[in-house]
Amino acid sequence: MNKSAASFTCTACGAVHRKWAGRCDACGAWNAIIEEAPLSKGPGSKVPVARGREIALGTLADVEPPPPRRQSGIGEFDRVLGGGLVPASAILVGGDPGIGKSTLLLQAVAGFAGQGLRCLYISGEEAGAQVRLRALRLGLAQAPVELGTETALRDILTTLDRVRPDLAVIDSIQTMWLDTVDSAPGSVSQVRTAAHELVSFAKRRGVSVVLVGHVTKEGQIAGPRVIEHMVDTVLYFEGERGHPFRILRAVKNRFGPTDEIGVFEMTGAGLAEVANPSALFLSERGTPAPGAAVFAGIEGTRPLLTEIQALVAPSSLGTPRRAVVGLDSARLSTILAVLEARCGIPFAGMDVFLNVAGGLRVAEPAADLAVAAALLSAREDVALPAETVIFGEISLSGALRPVSQTENRLKEAQKLGFSRAIAPARSKLGAGGGLDVVQMTDLTAFTGEFFGAG
Repeated sequence: MNKSAASFTCTACGAVHRKWAGRCDACGAWNAIIEEAPLSKGPGSKVPVARGREIALGTLADVEPPPPRRQSGIGEFDRVLGGGLVPASAILVGGDPGIGKSTLLLQAVAGFAGQGLRCLYISGEEAGAQVRLRALRLGLAQAPVELGTETALRDILTTLDRVRPDLAVIDSIQTMWLDTVDSAPGSVSQVRTAAHELVSFAKRRGVSVVLVGHVTKEGQIAGPRVIEHMVDTVLYFEGERGHPFRILRAVKNRFGPTDEIGVFEMTGAGLAEVANPSALFLSERGTPAPGAAVFAGIEGTRPLLTEIQALVAPSSLGTPRRAVVGLDSARLSTILAVLEARCGIPFAGMDVFLNVAGGLRVAEPAADLAVAAALLSAREDVALPAETVIFGEISLSGALRPVSQTENRLKEAQKLGFSRAIAPARSKLGAGGGLDVVQMTDLTAFTGEFFGAG
């Protein structure tokens, strides 16, 4: 009888090796490779497998009612979840250290408990006194939330199985350890096994589980990416430390739209939801100044207006600086190259600084035209009209491409008092616009119209 070959896995990066080695070839970590026992039964095994039960099959035409949802009372949090908490769902929340993950989840779990759900908060990083002190500061000391402090996963699962709560928060998954895995807490093997056990328990017992995850210096959730595939929803809590605004972004959601965002403001009493983020991000705009352009964007299903700021100055360095906050630096390089190659506007010998006001991060290509407008405004020292919003994607040929949800962008701009919009030609404006929409075919026409260049 053939014996299945054992595999060796690196606990630092998850790479699989055919034999043990002192150093992992994939990540370079020393003494991180451990042996994983093979499956005794499975594909290719000579051991007979016991006959299992036949599973029930259905068709795509079968109709099932939508999953019930429970509200937390925090509108922005419920919005990102897709309308509320779904029973037996597994949610992973990641974010930078000190950004407010524990504060947000403590407020959310207190809100769910106030709606009649039985909620447990299991902390593996803080003592019970620390969590209670935070709850007192947030005014949640009387919330009917049950608190536990433990890192042994076996004890946590035993407690959850006995209590059977509606919602359990595990803070954090990197501190959990299982005695059947021979590695330290936070390693790839421990994180993967702990996440698998908790997600399986959530589906088996009908308990919603929220897992808090640490992030790496690149901003990704630490540990194997497989845990993001295991869970139903992945949320990232974003924000700049110098700004009071925080963004809760859904990057995966099996029960709602992805890329949906919730906006919060950090206050002395905790996180306060922001019902109209566009007005908040534009609240500090004064008289029109060179280098500022208002971008009408879309985050998830929500139109969101924000200001893009640029500064262009002569450089004393051999290689001019390119500093970007809130946007992809590669996208800035592309726009600068198109301006020089297609419009004849050079930025060589100039330092370029770009910033999205309020600490928001913009990823959609629709911001290209607003970025170009801010750069040209700063370079020419000409302020754009204060009542104008801009959006559009720039192709490598210099043409302006239409973007999605143009009508929603224009409605949001009109609601906030803007009277003019600059958009690509062939944009679907919808009925009843209400704004003076100037449609441009390419970047050369735009620069010639507003800056006398090109």
